[in-house]
Amino acid sequence: MCARDFDPAMGKLAVMHAVTLATPDDFDDWRDAARTLAMAGVAPGEVDWRVGGEPGDLFADVGAPLPAAGGAAFNVPKGFISLAQSVICHSDPERFALLYALLCRLRGEPKALDDSADPRMRRLEGMAKEVRRDIHKMRAFVRFREVADADGAARFVAWFEPDHHIVRTNAGFFVRRFAGMRWSILTPELSIHWDGETLSESPGASRADAPEGDPVEEIWKTYYSSIFNPARLKIGAMLKEMPKKYWKNMPETALVAPLIAGAREREVAMVAASARQLDRIEREGLARAEAAEATMQPGGNTLAAWEKLLEEAKGCTRCPLYKPATQMVFGEGPLDATIMFVGEQPGDQEDLAGRPFVGPAGQLFDRAMAEAGVDRARTYVTNAVKHFKFEPRGKRRIHSKPDAGEIEACRWWLAQERALVGPPLTVALGATAARSLFGKTITISRVRGEPMVLPDDGGEAWVTVHPSFLLRLPNEEAKRKEYARFVQDLARIGERAKALS
Repeated sequence: MCARDFDPAMGKLAVMHAVTLATPDDFDDWRDAARTLAMAGVAPGEVDWRVGGEPGDLFADVGAPLPAAGGAAFNVPKGFISLAQSVICHSDPERFALLYALLCRLRGEPKALDDSADPRMRRLEGMAKEVRRDIHKMRAFVRFREVADADGAARFVAWFEPDHHIVRTNAGFFVRRFAGMRWSILTPELSIHWDGETLSESPGASRADAPEGDPVEEIWKTYYSSIFNPARLKIGAMLKEMPKKYWKNMPETALVAPLIAGAREREVAMVAASARQLDRIEREGLARAEAAEATMQPGGNTLAAWEKLLEEAKGCTRCPLYKPATQMVFGEGPLDATIMFVGEQPGDQEDLAGRPFVGPAGQLFDRAMAEAGVDRARTYVTNAVKHFKFEPRGKRRIHSKPDAGEIEACRWWLAQERALVGPPLTVALGATAARSLFGKTITISRVRGEPMVLPDDGGEAWVTVHPSFLLRLPNEEAKRKEYARFVQDLARIGERAKALS
């Protein structure tokens, strides 16, 4: 019989117990019901799990109270709780029954969670992985558009179509990241809203309920086009990370097709420009080998080690800054650089682009380097802290100074970069970089413009201001004087690097 099977041990028909959960991702109620049923000795096949008003087994005892928990209390491995919290968010209707069956097994086999050969375990782990991937996709591909609330205040609205029941689980991430904004995320199943103080829910919406765009998108598309690098284009990897189903929600994806179409032409142009630069260097009297050395990163084990370090760095969770940041921003430049410049941390534009020193401070730095006669392309640039620390203010993300713990957490990455590059001269741009390199607070005015010895490896280091300091000065006269002094510092550093190389 389907719903009331005969139990030979008990000599009677087994009752099918119905458990109705309030929402598809209701982990707490599932856990409480599963614990009670397991302690009462109810077998997995005797439970009909359903959500809200969804239909279930016709013969299940709907509305009847759960049986009394007659058995002794029991514990489960911590890994099961984490697994269950993820799997509950999956869209598979069998998820509740699969988890309950595993729970019952764990009572007698505590090591069953480690049985990777068990088909049920493989299925559950695959479901948890799909949920985590869906959570990541929502965080990566939600795009807000600005609209006006009823009171005239700005509200930012986004549309997203998740594959699983992840909206509530992901709400905390968006509250933390956009705490200072009023925003709404609309999905077909559930919508969430934040007014700056309270998170609320409403029923699902349709794509037509979300705005089509706003003026900021044109600025973003211009920026996206400018940072597109055809030499790094990998269409297969791009589609794997950003499937086409998400493209309709993202303004920049309208540019992808023409950018791909023109990628080959742009790549050829870049190669031709590089060839012209090598020819120019040769005409100035340098041999071809010297020209290659001056413009290319060295190959062999050093480059392979750096690429491995970069891959590892992308998954860094050494401090909490990785949670709100878009990505880790690693250093870049030739691995045989004579000078390594260490800044404070990525800014807003660096966080989006994934490259150091590309924002306003980086542009000022490039100009000062050119005036000082230091070849920017022959230096390695990085930051003491690799993730962007900020405070959200409306649509803007305002830089926030890293604290001692965050600086210390990132010192390991900087030490690995210095070990691979081995620069004869290291330059700290600002107090945060100086603290990272020397392991203590450094007063810039006392040591500026003088060579110092690094405590870790005895290398030579210089300290000067960060370019962002110049941007924050109150008047043009102060900016002019301090900029001239900064250029003078860079010129002295460049001459000293030549003497050391």
